[in-house]
Amino acid sequence: MSRTPAIVVGVDGSHSSVKALDWAVAEAEVRDAPVKIVCAYTVPRYGAAFDADYPDVDASALSEGANAVLETALARAKQTLPEVDGVLEVGDAAGVLVEHSKQAGTVIVGTRGRGGFAERLLGTVSTALPVHAHCPTVVVPSGGRAGAAEGQSPPPAGLRKIVVGVDGSEVSKLALARALDEAIAWRAELVVMASMPVASGTSLFAWAPGQVDHSAVLAELEAEVGRMVEAELAGRPRPDGFSVHHHALDGTASALLVDFSTSVDLIVVGSRGRGGFSGLLLGSTSQAVLHHARCPVMVVPARCRREGSAGGSA
Repeated sequence: MSRTPAIVVGVDGSHSSVKALDWAVAEAEVRDAPVKIVCAYTVPRYGAAFDADYPDVDASALSEGANAVLETALARAKQTLPEVDGVLEVGDAAGVLVEHSKQAGTVIVGTRGRGGFAERLLGTVSTALPVHAHCPTVVVPSGGRAGAAEGQSPPPAGLRKIVVGVDGSEVSKLALARALDEAIAWRAELVVMASMPVASGTSLFAWAPGQVDHSAVLAELEAEVGRMVEAELAGRPRPDGFSVHHHALDGTASALLVDFSTSVDLIVVGSRGRGGFSGLLLGSTSQAVLHHARCPVMVVPARCRREGSAGGSA
C-alpha cells in the first residue's frame, strides 16, 4: 500500500465528474497514490418539509442508481490503477467530501456538470468544498480550456504548465509550496505570478503622487516574489523538465489568472490569505477564478498549515 495520502474524487455520473475522475487517476499515477472514489446521495422527504402527504422518494432506487454510478467509476479507474477504493454514502455531497478531506492529500470534483445520476449539479459542491476542505481541492471545469475538444480529459502527457498566484501572505506561500510539488512531480513548467493594478484607474496607488514610478513598483514586487520562490525551492529536487519562472504583472489577480487559464493546464491559488504585498484577499480571488477559469483550479486552504496537512508530496 502506498503511504501517500489518498486522492479523493467525487462522482455523480455526470460528464463533469467523469473528467474529474480521469484527472484524479492521472494525478494518482504520477504521485504513486491510491484513489478513493466517493458517491454521495440524499433521500428527500417532501411530506415532512411541506406538511403534506407527498409520497417519499424510493430510497432503494436512489441507492441502486448511486451504486451503479460508483461501480462504473471504479471500473473506469481500474483500467489504469490497481489501487482504487469506492465508497457509497448517504448525505450531502459537499459535507461528505469535506469529511473525507480530513485524511486526503487532494480532493477532486467537477463543476457545472448537469445530468447524470439524479440530475446532480456539481457546481454547488465545487463552490462549497474549497471553502471547507481540510486539504487542497481541485475543481475540473466541464468545458475544458481553449483548444481542447468538448469532453476531452487532461491529455495523457499530463500537466505541462502550471500557474500559481501569490501575494506574499502565508496562505499564498502554502499555494506556492503545493504548486512546486505539482510541477516537480509532473516535471512541468511553473509560473509564479504576483499582480498589482498600478497603472489602471483602480490602482492601489491612485492616492500616491504622480511621480511614483510604476515600473519600479512592479520591479520591486518581482524581486520580492523571486526571494519567495528561492526560499520555497531550497532543498527541493529539480528534475529534468521542471522549470520555474516568476513575474509581477499590472492588473488584478483574478483577471490575470483567468486569462492564463486559457493556455495552461492548472491554476493554483490560496484561500483566505490576508496581507502580503498588496493587502489582497486571495479568498475572493480564488472564488472568482473558480467561476471563470477554463482549466482545472487547485485551491489550497489556510487550514492546511493549521492542521499540519501539506497535501502529500510526490
